[in-house]
Amino acid sequence: MLILSCPSKLRLLEGMLWRGLPDTLPVYGTVMHVNRGNPAGQEVLMDSWPEFKMVLTRPRREVARDPSDFFTNLYTAFYRDEGACRALLGNSRAVDWGQAFQILGLQDGVYETIRDIARARGLEMEMYPHRPLLHPDPPAMPQDRPDRGLRLASVSPAHAMLLRDTWMFGGTSWSLRYLSLLIRHFPNACLLDPEGTPISWSLTDPLATLTQGYTLPEHRGQHHLRSVVGTLAAQLHARGFPVYTGVLPHNEPSLHALQCLGFRILPGVFYQLVLSLKVRRRLQKT
Repeated sequence: MLILSCPSKLRLLEGMLWRGLPDTLPVYGTVMHVNRGNPAGQEVLMDSWPEFKMVLTRPRREVARDPSDFFTNLYTAFYRDEGACRALLGNSRAVDWGQAFQILGLQDGVYETIRDIARARGLEMEMYPHRPLLHPDPPAMPQDRPDRGLRLASVSPAHAMLLRDTWMFGGTSWSLRYLSLLIRHFPNACLLDPEGTPISWSLTDPLATLTQGYTLPEHRGQHHLRSVVGTLAAQLHARGFPVYTGVLPHNEPSLHALQCLGFRILPGVFYQLVLSLKVRRRLQKT
């Protein structure tokens, strides 16, 4: 196992991951951010260099200080060999299994490996299977103008509480801190009403994924998110990032809206795996 810290090698790795798209998307987006200022404080681990079978990104130790904060303790994984995947993910020097964390990837082996290790350690894992979508030609995406009285803008840190309170993972100080990080350091866009309150928004994250797409219930059905996503996609494309996201399978309205914008559903599953520190109840009783 090695930590790849040389800037020239990280740039070479970015090119290698680009050639492996779309399977490499979460790791590729993370490495791109590492090479462009590294606002989330990520680092890149590999089984070997320059020939590699496994790439893992994780937060630097000084970033992952809170053992309960699975938002900040964010990993991504891509492998060419499943044995190498199991070896690195099972290495306690590579993955801190004493912390809550989340790991994202587009390969079944990542899910199966994390599931098996979590079971063996008596840890609880929640799996959120997203449908991966990628836009093949962002400049061709329709650019809808906002309705009269509304205006496009960046999300302000002052809006973080609103975003937290409308998020399925919200409601905690950890989620508020994570959203504040995204708002301050990663591309985003929102639609403001005449009073300056966001009614629709989308952020991006350390993986360069479109995330947090949301429209307030009373403003739905008016295609507001089309304007927001179109604006944000243009920002990402101008910076050289892929324009991709993951949508939960039951979220048919979002799937339909994104497909109308030209996104294509990729094969496979975009796994979001969340590990908690809670020990399984059956083990507590023994």
